[in-house]
Amino acid sequence: MGAHDLYWHVEITHGQRTVAAADVTISFESARASLCAEAGHLPPGIRTSLVDAVLDFLEVRNSARLEATVPLGDSESLRRLRERCHDVTTHPAGASVLLDARIPAGGAHVPAGAGLPVIVRWLDPGPA
Repeated sequence: MGAHDLYWHVEITHGQRTVAAADVTISFESARASLCAEAGHLPPGIRTSLVDAVLDFLEVRNSARLEATVPLGDSESLRRLRERCHDVTTHPAGASVLLDARIPAGGAHVPAGAGLPVIVRWLDPGPA
């Protein structure tokens, strides 16, 4: 991770608790995201909203590539990533799926439809 990378932490809340989160790193022409959601049943749209929140960052939309880590079995997140990205490839890695994709030119902004509260925190990586 370079000294000029940008870092964000994104949370989706439902009621009074955080039910899904992602850590996002933007480097020169690429974005990396690690997505996770609370285990068990969640209302439909939670995971989709998390993917949309990550992909709606201007810096992510302006990136050429996305590398993402998604929990194995999280078909809602993978489906949304396939809808919004191009040339998607996935590979299982333990309890996760590694995804590599091309972000469409201009980012194909699609507003989140679930209306869930999204909390975004910029993270200071500290001294390089």
